[in-house]
Amino acid sequence: MAELVFFSGTMDCGKSTLALQMDHNHRARGRHGLTFTRLDRAGEAILSSRLGLATPAIEVTPELDLWEVVVTHLMGGQKVDFVICDEAQFYAPEQIEHLARVVDELDIDVFAFGITADFRTQLFPGSRRLIELADRVQVLQVEAMCWCGRRATHNARIVDGVMVVEGEQVVVGDTDGGASGLVEYEVLCRRHFMRRMNAKAAQAAALSADVLPLELDACPIPPC
Repeated sequence: MAELVFFSGTMDCGKSTLALQMDHNHRARGRHGLTFTRLDRAGEAILSSRLGLATPAIEVTPELDLWEVVVTHLMGGQKVDFVICDEAQFYAPEQIEHLARVVDELDIDVFAFGITADFRTQLFPGSRRLIELADRVQVLQVEAMCWCGRRATHNARIVDGVMVVEGEQVVVGDTDGGASGLVEYEVLCRRHFMRRMNAKAAQAAALSADVLPLELDACPIPPC
């Protein structure tokens, strides 16, 4: 029986690496699949990992009908045994429904990979729909780490070194944003996310550049 499986986690926990590994493993056994991605850091139509691995993929534009893409391949005589979907948090809810239809009506396994919540701790629409429809939701076991050494649970957006909690939901990281500044992302534990204390801010608050503050009064909770 085919399944729709959602592999979720924070940044830096190996989602794209696992997607690439699963794609390799299936193809090594003679299976044929389709690979999708959206807004990958490496550019359009590429599924890449921070470890340096990459493979071509179909770019998921807002208007793309994923059901139609799969059916077109099948009607053209091409086998489709599985579907890999990276950066699935950026897919529209309707596109997640296309994937569920692929599983239910074509009996094709779909493996989706993505971040659950954004830099404001709000669910991405694509991730929310996956949680609602997936046969299984698996949290990856490779734990990302906050600068303090605790398990990272939140994705923080950093603009010019300062953590922000307002702005557009989707902004690709590690980009020169011009007037908006340099946009980066960092994973934090809940404690330091709530205190808006990213690594750079922690270093600035420390007595020396080599010591990071661990006392709560060194990174108080911002006023509401």
